[in-house]
Amino acid sequence: MSWKPPRVLTPRSILPALAVMLVLAAGAAAHANKPVPFGDRVAGPADADATPVNSQSVSSADLDLRVVGPGLEAYHHQTGERAWTYRREGAEALYLAMAGDNAIVVWDDGLVTSVRPGDHEVRWHRAVPGLADYLRADGEPGADKRTDAQRKDTAKQRAAAALHTVQRDGSPWLAVVTPNLTMGLRDADGDLRYNDRPSNGCLYDPLRTVHTDYAVLIPRTCTNSSGVAVSGGITGYRLDSNGWSMITGPAATVKVLDRSRVEITDGPIVPPKVFDTKAAAPETACTSVDAPFAAVRPQGGCTDPSASPTASAPATQAAPTTQATPTGSATDQTAAPQQ
Repeated sequence: MSWKPPRVLTPRSILPALAVMLVLAAGAAAHANKPVPFGDRVAGPADADATPVNSQSVSSADLDLRVVGPGLEAYHHQTGERAWTYRREGAEALYLAMAGDNAIVVWDDGLVTSVRPGDHEVRWHRAVPGLADYLRADGEPGADKRTDAQRKDTAKQRAAAALHTVQRDGSPWLAVVTPNLTMGLRDADGDLRYNDRPSNGCLYDPLRTVHTDYAVLIPRTCTNSSGVAVSGGITGYRLDSNGWSMITGPAATVKVLDRSRVEITDGPIVPPKVFDTKAAAPETACTSVDAPFAAVRPQGGCTDPSASPTASAPATQAAPTTQATPTGSATDQTAAPQQ
C-alpha cells in the first residue's frame, strides 16, 4: 500500500481556480444587471414595475390608449384613471395604430413594437432598416432650418404614413413603408412575411400610401437618368395571396372608398377607376363590352337595358312629331340606367 503526502497548493496551481471563480462572479454580476430587452419599461399607476401577473384583467375595449410624451399610456374608460405606461429607454413613441386588439407603436429609433393592452405585455419587437432615417428627414432640403417642434411634427407625420395595419378577418397584419423598403409583418408573432424594394430609379411614397381591410397600396415615383419624372405605378400587397402592380402617371392618387374598394385618379385626362382589393381586380363599367364577364361590377350592379319599358317602344311611334326626337329620346332613356 503506497502512501503519498498531501499536495501543497502552489501559486501557480491556484491561478486556474481563481480564473474560474472570477468568470463565474462576472457572469453572476452581468446576469443581475441584465438590461430589459430593447429598454422596455412598463409601469402601473404608482410607477412601480407592472407585469401581466399582477395586473388587472381588462380588454382593449376597456382602455383608452394614447401616445403621451415619450411613450404609450393606457387609461380606464370608466374612471379615467391611468392603468399603465410603456416607455423605452432612449426612444420616443411617435404613432399608435391598432391591429385587431393589439397596439402597434412606431418609435423614433426605427423600432416597431406590439403591445397587448389587456395585460400590457410587449409581444414583439421589429427593427425596420431605414425607418429612423426617414423619420428624421436628415439631409433633405430645408431640414437644417426646421425647429425642434417642426422636426417632431415631421417625424410624427411620417410615422403615421409609414405604418399601415390591415384588419383582415381573424389574422390582422401590418406594413411598414419607407421610400426604399416596405415590410409586411404578421401581428400574431411579428414574423416577417415579405420585404420589397422599388425598382431602380424609383422610390415608394409613404405619404400617398393607403390601406383597406385586405391590402396595402403603395404608389411609387420614378425618374430617368436626367432626373425627370417618368411613369410611376401602384403596388398592392397582401398576405393571403400574391400582390399586384399597375402602371400609372407620376402623381396618381389613391382614395379609400370602403373596406375593400379604392378609387385611383391618374390625372385630368384618364377617368378615375375603382379597384377592389378583396377581389384584386378593377371594376368594369356597365357600358364596357366586357361587362358580362367582369370579375367586379359597380356596387348596385348594372341595370339591364331590356328591362326599361321605354327602351322597348318602337322608335317609329314618335315619327309624326319630329325626326330627331325619337332617336334622341330613346337613346337618352336607354343610357340613363347604365350610368
